[in-house]
Amino acid sequence: MSYQSINPYNGKTLKTFEDISDDQLDVALKTAAACFETWRKKTFAERAAVVAKAGAILRARVDEFARLVTLEMGKLINEARGEVRFSGDILAYYAKNAECFLAPETLQPAHGEAYVESSPIGVIFGVEPWNFPYYQLARVAGPQLMAGNVVVVKHAGCVPQCAIAFETLWIEAGAPAGAYTNLLISHEQSDRVIDDPRIKGVALTGSVAAGRGIAARSGKNLKTSSMELGGSDAFIVLEDADLEKAVKWAVWGRMYNQGQTCCAAKRFIVNEKVADKFLEKFQAALEALQPGDPMDERTTKGPLSTESALVDLVKQVDGAVAHGAKVLMGGKRINRPGSFMETTILTDVTPGNPAFREEFFGPVVLFFRVKSEDDAVALANDSDFGLGGSVFTRDVARGRRVASRVDTGMMFINNIDWSDAALPFGGIKDSGYGRELGSMGIQQFVNKKLVRIATGDAPA
Repeated sequence: MSYQSINPYNGKTLKTFEDISDDQLDVALKTAAACFETWRKKTFAERAAVVAKAGAILRARVDEFARLVTLEMGKLINEARGEVRFSGDILAYYAKNAECFLAPETLQPAHGEAYVESSPIGVIFGVEPWNFPYYQLARVAGPQLMAGNVVVVKHAGCVPQCAIAFETLWIEAGAPAGAYTNLLISHEQSDRVIDDPRIKGVALTGSVAAGRGIAARSGKNLKTSSMELGGSDAFIVLEDADLEKAVKWAVWGRMYNQGQTCCAAKRFIVNEKVADKFLEKFQAALEALQPGDPMDERTTKGPLSTESALVDLVKQVDGAVAHGAKVLMGGKRINRPGSFMETTILTDVTPGNPAFREEFFGPVVLFFRVKSEDDAVALANDSDFGLGGSVFTRDVARGRRVASRVDTGMMFINNIDWSDAALPFGGIKDSGYGRELGSMGIQQFVNKKLVRIATGDAPA
């Protein structure tokens, strides 16, 4: 069974869903392709009416949508509400700004006139993860529908109710059949979708392994793609940092969504002059988090998304320890019902330890001490990933300098706040390529057509 809705708080199966048949898949793709031919001709105002309404529905019925997130993947209910609101904001942002972002760009050739116009390319296939069941969808659907493309999506197998709810949202908002389609399909069927000539672009958020496979298949079919493949972001604390502020951001940056965030703070790189004081405050704040029902607003620590996610994370920590890492706190599953992991701090993780290169997708901290700013930058850059990162210092000019030296797609100075529809999101190296959100996010799957006007004769 590819799609199972299981509550990770208590392990109870809520609902199961069968994969659609190959014939049903073909009908869905045929409907999407037909919809594109009419949707692309709609004005920006006509498309914005639908997209804005979908955003308004999300903001008006936050609790209804948030409840499914918490039930299916265990996100704390207040965090789930925040995700729903942010998803609504993304849709409203593109409904308002898409026409400006895609306006013709006037060029200045040596002779005559020229401009570049932006036009949609067709059906876009999204393959999306479970950790943000609505946000991941909104940041693809919002810009692409406003650009005049249509979207078909394979969502993660553990959040099928969220996937269906998001598709229903578009129907309620007045989108025509085929504008946004949820596909309950297998991995083998997903490959066939990428191969299908009706698909013109592929957007993935997922693992490095998934990215390599899907990027290769997209490339073989000469289809444009975007890949957001996770990260192992550095959280740099310099000796002049405001430690109270740094610790608060450290707790949020590592523990938001139970650490199951691509751009979470994962490698804590702290100057040795303040390392002991920072670690003492950080550990105390982490120890104060109490596991419980994620539906209860008082709960500060929820379960991981699935039992398999918990088992894999515990094995990963055990592997790190087997290769020399030390456990400062945590390291095991919590002895209670549900998929709960102890908040964990690992130290003495050396370059020879596989953990040094891995992404820990959960409440596990890798803690490092460094002697200087140069050492901090060198350690931050000694990673296969390059999604985001942050630096904490009272000297903003110094923060800008460090931010420029760290090889990532995003850097944050004295914060780790990526949640703004206007900010481009994406990385480099094994974190993938392409950008979502902001003005860049809508450019990913449009044709940039040059038009030149000249009055002169052809060269002799």
